[in-house]
Amino acid sequence: MSDIKKTSFKITGMSCAACANRVEKALSSLPGVRSARVNFALENAAVEYRPDQVSINEIQKRVEETGYGIFFSKAELKLDGMSCAACAARIEKALNSLPGVIKAGVNFATEKAVVNYDESRISLSEIKKAVSDAGYGATGAEGSTVEMEQQEREREISRQKRTVIISGILSAPLLVYMLSMVFGLHDVVPGLFYNPYFQFALATPVQFWAGWSFYREAYIALKGRSANMSVLVALGTSAAYFYSVGATFFPARLGRAEVYYEVGAIIITLVLLGKTLETIAKGRTTEAIKKLLGLQAKTARVVREGQELEIPVEEVVAGDLVVVRPGEKIPVDGVVREGYSAVDESMLTGESIPVDKKAGDEVIGATINKLGTFKFEATKVGRDTALAQIIRIVEEAQGSKAPIQRMADVISGYFVPAVLLIAVSAFLFWYYIRLPGDFTRALINFTAVLVIACPCALGLATPTSIMVGTGKGAEKGILIKSGEYLEKAHSLTALVLDKTGTITKGEPDLTDLIGVGEYEGKNSLLLQLAGRAEKNSEHPLAQAVYKKALAETGKLNDPEEFEAIPGHGVNAVVEGKKLLLGTRKLMKDNQVEFESVLGIIEEMEDRGKTAVLMAIDGKMAGVAGVADTVKETSAEAIKALKRLGIEVWMITGDNRRTAGAIARQVGIDNVMAEVLPEDKAQQVQKLRQQGKVVGMVGDGINDAPALVTADVGFAVGTGTDVAIEAADITLMRGDLRGIVASIDLSRATIRNIKQNLFWALVYNTLGIPIAAAGLLNPVIAGAAMAFSSVSVVTNALRLKRFNPYRYFDEKVKDKERVSQRMLPLPAWKIKEKP
Repeated sequence: MSDIKKTSFKITGMSCAACANRVEKALSSLPGVRSARVNFALENAAVEYRPDQVSINEIQKRVEETGYGIFFSKAELKLDGMSCAACAARIEKALNSLPGVIKAGVNFATEKAVVNYDESRISLSEIKKAVSDAGYGATGAEGSTVEMEQQEREREISRQKRTVIISGILSAPLLVYMLSMVFGLHDVVPGLFYNPYFQFALATPVQFWAGWSFYREAYIALKGRSANMSVLVALGTSAAYFYSVGATFFPARLGRAEVYYEVGAIIITLVLLGKTLETIAKGRTTEAIKKLLGLQAKTARVVREGQELEIPVEEVVAGDLVVVRPGEKIPVDGVVREGYSAVDESMLTGESIPVDKKAGDEVIGATINKLGTFKFEATKVGRDTALAQIIRIVEEAQGSKAPIQRMADVISGYFVPAVLLIAVSAFLFWYYIRLPGDFTRALINFTAVLVIACPCALGLATPTSIMVGTGKGAEKGILIKSGEYLEKAHSLTALVLDKTGTITKGEPDLTDLIGVGEYEGKNSLLLQLAGRAEKNSEHPLAQAVYKKALAETGKLNDPEEFEAIPGHGVNAVVEGKKLLLGTRKLMKDNQVEFESVLGIIEEMEDRGKTAVLMAIDGKMAGVAGVADTVKETSAEAIKALKRLGIEVWMITGDNRRTAGAIARQVGIDNVMAEVLPEDKAQQVQKLRQQGKVVGMVGDGINDAPALVTADVGFAVGTGTDVAIEAADITLMRGDLRGIVASIDLSRATIRNIKQNLFWALVYNTLGIPIAAAGLLNPVIAGAAMAFSSVSVVTNALRLKRFNPYRYFDEKVKDKERVSQRMLPLPAWKIKEKP
């Protein structure tokens, strides 16, 4: 069985949530498709599939068969080396044979190639390489995918604005006519406005030119045996329009019936205006991605064959030596080989203080070199860089669905058919029961029901808030993998913090070494033996001993024999001596008497230090004290977590005395000590079994099982390693305040979603019955529908002003007041406290 692969692409032509549901169902029904998610707000589809059962082309073909389009990336390349039309044909053939290239055309006269391609399957650098492999050169692609999407969106907004303006001009006399009829202003309005033929001339282009998109989308939906918002608009406005046409041209059959051209024309104009505002607002929800992409360097200065060359960043390959001067962006990820500098990493981590970099240190692409010139070796390029991973995570999160959205999806699936049923029922009630034979009144109420219903507001309520919330998190160095985890984080009741590297700095230092027995006073010898024994161990405590020994004695040879015992220590042979370094349990298991040093151990542990026992040839030789200092921000963050109403636990492999000392320093009351790495997940599960919603905070590597077991896993680190992949939420900042910020952001986002859903549900629940009762003019109903979805998107955009780090913001003087606003709100309380 083949591995599961992922792909994502933009979908065009969707008008409401019902369209997204339809595409999602069509994709999910394909054999080989494991899951499909279609985000209406983002206009994006994310599909997991088995390539041995279904191909990308079949997936994309299914979307087109459903009646929608796919937006592909487009690049324009300048070609070198062509001598005749045969060269152009050869390049075109080479490009069209590439997997992921949809269409490629080469113009010999202009020496240019225009390539439409699927960015999820092939990159621009791979396309250029194909041209190079064919024996020609390719440079200067015009515009990135995001720039093209932005240009496409701007063109669509311009087209929509133009349509709204023309439709508005044509509808204005009809609006004046309607107002004159309502307020009795017959003497003020020109008589021409009352002429049905004049109204027909104005309404017809609005109905069939400006409103053509509704007819087209309605046809596509009905052809696929579904219904969407366009069906409601097309049906409602057509009923009013064609009734008016009958009254105009066949008055003998309908009698002296009034015309209602203004109903269809004004409703179409208002709905188009609402769609235009919605498109503009939706564009603003993806600004976080644009900001991240804007961080990327355009060019890089590399050393090749002894010369410095400035090349596009896409052409940098792993192993290149890259030169960075003061004030320049670091183009890709790598390791410093020469020079020294300070690098501003605030755009990725949120930390404003520049980080010192020297030979051997890692640098992250898109960060800014502040001081000296240095050279670094490129290790991660293209899609492998930290920035590319961050962008991918944010894109996937914005395209994901939160559990809270399921209700809206279910309602959207039945919404339009239900509205059609209610509209027909209202028509029959008014025509046969309430006002028998009054076709006009029945038609007006039928139209009002159709046009006030708005499935769009329901469809946009959750994804727009998720998009803005995850984008805001990314701006603040909080990477949330999906809407599911963003939602779960708001309901956390307990948080388990790994001690090393999370609460503490994770860089223990050897502070004490006390020799006993025959090794009393022989600290230098003990340090040298201990350093060699611990040399090959990766444990932080072992590394602290090794580094101190290396600094004191210089070069340290490898031990003759070495065995790491996870959770207990090491067993090694150095200079023919058998050494044991580790815990009391290690000594006990090897029948080494250590009662004589219990006083030393307890004294160290009372001071928050970890005691490492050392035995040589079966006899106690000494005790080393290793201390891991607490991060400056840990106590402040834990205090804030408690104010959030969260029960805080610390989990560590240290003994209870050491663990208790650290816990007291930071204000933690609940401690799980002497827990082996493989047992951490079990401890997290125990808390979950007690009915708690548990978050686990660790480094994302050693704590991976516990992170997976928890309801939400948090990784604290730089985000350049496995931590990004291991956790549900990754914090680019290296301190616990990010946990508080994540939970606060989650609560703000869920609060915003509930506001949106409340508005969308209440609007439709109240609006439809009012329209069916004949208490609503269709034009007013159309205006309400047009602006309901705009209000939802606008409310979601309020999250852009939210500061997840508000509790720690130095500008906030009254922290007590701010922290009170962070407390969990009652379930019935939807609006944020003033």
